[in-house]
Amino acid sequence: MVEKLISFSLKNRAIVLLVSACLFGWGIYSVQQNPIDAIPDLSENQVIVFTEWMGRSPQVIFRR
Repeated sequence: MVEKLISFSLKNRAIVLLVSACLFGWGIYSVQQNPIDAIPDLSENQVIVFTEWMGRSPQVIFRR
């Protein structure tokens, strides 16, 4: 199957280039028409916790 596809592509280079150019143009058109312009927030989620543990340093509390 792959052998036939490769041989067809080599024999019909013009068709392969035309289809590739059409797909490339369609992709450019699709990107320009895409209404999404937001950038997602990829930063790590953080939670601030206030706590007290008598007699312990902040470093010990942070590790626990």
